[in-house]
Amino acid sequence: MDAAAASEKARVQQSYDNSSTSTPVSPLAAAPSPTPASPSGGSNTVPMSTEELSDGDRIPMPPPYSGPSSSSAEPAPEPAPKGPQFYPGLPALDYRLYSPPLFTLTDDATAIKTSAPYLSSSAAALVDLVRAQSTIPPKPQIHISGKRNGHKLDFYVKLNLMNLLVPDDPRNRIDYIRCVADGEVAYRGGIKPSAEPEVGDGGLEEWARRFVEDQAAVKSFCLERVVANLDINWIEGQVRSLVASTGYKGVVSVTFPVTHAKVVVQNPDRVNKFFTSVTTLFAGKKKYEVVKAVWPFATNRAGEAGRRCVVQSEETWWKEWRDPIKYAIATKRQGWVTNEDKLEAIMEGRGKGLSVVDWGPEY
Repeated sequence: MDAAAASEKARVQQSYDNSSTSTPVSPLAAAPSPTPASPSGGSNTVPMSTEELSDGDRIPMPPPYSGPSSSSAEPAPEPAPKGPQFYPGLPALDYRLYSPPLFTLTDDATAIKTSAPYLSSSAAALVDLVRAQSTIPPKPQIHISGKRNGHKLDFYVKLNLMNLLVPDDPRNRIDYIRCVADGEVAYRGGIKPSAEPEVGDGGLEEWARRFVEDQAAVKSFCLERVVANLDINWIEGQVRSLVASTGYKGVVSVTFPVTHAKVVVQNPDRVNKFFTSVTTLFAGKKKYEVVKAVWPFATNRAGEAGRRCVVQSEETWWKEWRDPIKYAIATKRQGWVTNEDKLEAIMEGRGKGLSVVDWGPEY
């Protein structure tokens, strides 16, 4: 205890000891009461020590010293910083951007949409939104299913490929924003795709300005996230060969859906949703689909010289996942194949050595 604290303790304790009319006080009392306890015992107020004054009034005395009030107290913890939260085992991304305020996710999870007025009235706000939303990738997947007799679903497995677009070191990212090129057919503010108008070097800022100043009753601006240079044909071939090795005779489907692929801004309803729907039906919607966030799997297409993959090649990925996929199919799973399956394949040999599977009756 330092000198100041010792002196304070001595002063308070001396004052307490010198009181000639002391009454014991509970050490848990939080604060003195200005009113003495009722003689009848009807009050729950804790009795306090008192000292006689010349005019007959009484003043509460403090309880015994127990320690300094603030000098030795631990400082209050600072609030957590309001930044992105990163999750071990997942790509380092700001996942809050997938569900920003005033946006809703479509039922099929392919797009988020909003009619927030500020995004249709401020070109700067729209540009900021597009640039922020371009910093997170879409979620490419592989869906593999097998059916017999047109309706019997034997297996349906899904894999997430998003981690193949985001390297561990942010300096190795090669994603970028691409605006529609001159002469390229796209929705450029009309109800049909066209190569006109062109904005030259105006880029994203010019397209945002045109959208905001467009007086159309119904209009929308769309950012699309796309995956580039992933050899899905090669992967599909490997999957089909793998399924065939199990002796499966049904119809196999291999698809590559992409969710969280679009960010759509639409101007607010001028009257109500019904009026907007009718207006769209008869006048059409003016669309601006002129910007894409490109997330390459590799720097070039498969087979081209100098190709470098962001995380790993299709061949390396297949070597790591073919056994977990085969095991999931052979056990007729309907759900995701995850890192847990990969761990079991590595640590326990799940999927290795599987040959022809008994798929049961043909029909």
